[in-house]
Amino acid sequence: MVDHGLEKNYTELLSKTKDLVILQSSMSIIQWDMETKMPPRALELRSQQLAQLEVIGHRMLIDPENDKLLKEIEIHPDYQNLTLSQKRNVHLARKAYDEAAKLPESLVFDTAKQQTIAVGVWKKAKRENNFALFKPELEKMIALRGKAADILMEVKGTKTPYDALLDTFEPKMTAEAITRVFDDMKVGLIRVMKNIEGSGFKPDASILSKPVSFEVQRQISDIAMEFIGYDTKSPHAGGRLDETEHPFTTGYYDDVRITTHYHENRWVSSLYSVLHEGGHALYDQNYPREYIYQPIGSAASYGIHESQSRFVENMIGKSPEFLSFILPRLRKIVGKSLRGVKLTEFIAAVNQVKPSKIRIEADEVTYGLHIIIRFEMERDIFSGKLKVNELPQVWNEKYAKYLGVEIENDSEGVMQDTHWASGYYGYFPSYALGNIYAGMFLKKLRKDSPNWKKEIKKGNFEPTRKWLVENIHQKGNLHDPTHLIKNVTGERIKVQPFINYLEKKFRSIYR
Repeated sequence: MVDHGLEKNYTELLSKTKDLVILQSSMSIIQWDMETKMPPRALELRSQQLAQLEVIGHRMLIDPENDKLLKEIEIHPDYQNLTLSQKRNVHLARKAYDEAAKLPESLVFDTAKQQTIAVGVWKKAKRENNFALFKPELEKMIALRGKAADILMEVKGTKTPYDALLDTFEPKMTAEAITRVFDDMKVGLIRVMKNIEGSGFKPDASILSKPVSFEVQRQISDIAMEFIGYDTKSPHAGGRLDETEHPFTTGYYDDVRITTHYHENRWVSSLYSVLHEGGHALYDQNYPREYIYQPIGSAASYGIHESQSRFVENMIGKSPEFLSFILPRLRKIVGKSLRGVKLTEFIAAVNQVKPSKIRIEADEVTYGLHIIIRFEMERDIFSGKLKVNELPQVWNEKYAKYLGVEIENDSEGVMQDTHWASGYYGYFPSYALGNIYAGMFLKKLRKDSPNWKKEIKKGNFEPTRKWLVENIHQKGNLHDPTHLIKNVTGERIKVQPFINYLEKKFRSIYR
């Protein structure tokens, strides 16, 4: 039986957490507006708005009353009688307080303001292919995140500043550990690529580059969202789809929004960005209802989050089963662009393996190399080995070495992603870790639900969605990612299930 004093303190702690979560979820919608509806002239005002809200949130988080409540809970004789979820809430609240309390308010304000300004300048610089315009804002952002990393090293207990940044996105993960995992992945990916090259088969991807109007692409998006059960149209909808330069997902529980970008001559790009972001949205919408406003009412990590988006985008969306379901529907609305295209040709075209310049359009096999490039550069930036003015050249050299492609301008090179402008250093490894985690989840799904592919072919995503919700979404942030993976799959992090999946899939396509 938990002591009433302990119960009172815990309830008060959750009340304070709720206030903070409501503020943060409000900020996410303001940021969504910045990317979708905000007029260009509002950038400076928006930077001030978001910075001020960030400071308010920081003050709420580092309120000495939070520390007092946490201490009283932690030293209470009945602390061990708390449930697993209660202890996890206390742990996450303590971690958030200790880290935030070390950061000066001025640094929090300056970083939030710079994020808004840097993203705005990045958009303009990317449109104009002008890295010189973006460079000073990027330098400011890296300097600000470097200050935070130096401060957080001690409280997080990391060996390097970059490890402190990584921990924000993937708790307890280090650059050293990621390097080992990525080295294993690299070996497996190269083996798969060599097998593909040795097959001599060349898919005809030109069938996917015929023009398709934006209006038709919006209809395709509707089909994709309806298939996965992401509701944007009913009276009870908790989502919406909008258009942005760089697709993203934001929101909380009952208001989770996704975006996409339409290209007339690359219409499948929007289909897969909708499936990718829809995978994120399903995760955010399906945390346990009783966890709402609590620290555990969130994702276990960004890598786990990416595992859900990559799973829906690739392991479902690019599977022969899904493609056999959606092709007849596409033919009806796309018209002549798909006239005469056979299912086998469509599957091969969608799953073409070919080194590319753009990460978000990379195939499943080469995608990991895009991430390794960014990971190595981030690691070198925060160890002082790489300067901002060297980024374009190093980027281009690594793309030539790892992927064999020539970068022609900085807009398709070092400025293609929004993450560095946003200050999200340490985020990129989560994408490749997400692929690895998804491979492990797929292996377990096959054992638990042997008929999942047959259902996908019928257009029934529900059995797969239910498995994801029960095994991953409903766990929220109850466990660190490594523990969640062990609980779900019975294994520690392994690259091989992902490589096995790729080998089997592409062996059947590249005969």
